[in-house]
Amino acid sequence: MDSEVKLYLRRAEDEFLLSENDMKISLDIRLKEILGIPKEKTFFNSVITHAYYSIFYCAKAYLLSKGIKTKPPEEHKKTYLEFAGFADKGILDKELLKIYEDEMTKAEVLLDIFLLEKRKRGLFTYNIKSEANIPYARESIGNAKKFVSMIKLIIERWDTKTQNN
Repeated sequence: MDSEVKLYLRRAEDEFLLSENDMKISLDIRLKEILGIPKEKTFFNSVITHAYYSIFYCAKAYLLSKGIKTKPPEEHKKTYLEFAGFADKGILDKELLKIYEDEMTKAEVLLDIFLLEKRKRGLFTYNIKSEANIPYARESIGNAKKFVSMIKLIIERWDTKTQNN
């Protein structure tokens, strides 16, 4: 397997691990005490962000295994469009594309909130309690787990197949 593909798979795994651990920390008061984190502090937005990045890096690994490299500007958009092409052609399961789209949307919503708040500069404050993000964070972890494990399996099978030929 190409070293750059391995690098992106490792980054995907790292992001997934961060997502899971941010979720654990957010929900476990005892763990917060051990780490010196205030009990009311949560990291659900970072759970979603890290889950998205695990999917993004995994998609990049898949594309690299096919000889496709995406670069800035608009690297996320280019990666998505290239990945979508494989799903549209039936090479990849459409479910994987749906997972990618869902997580990309959640990440974009967080970015939109940031941009909105940046424009308003304190004229408006969040009215959503962080606990409202728990179901979305759990869904993101589930999506990332499924996506990363499936893409890793596809890449490993393809790599084994090409080495045997």
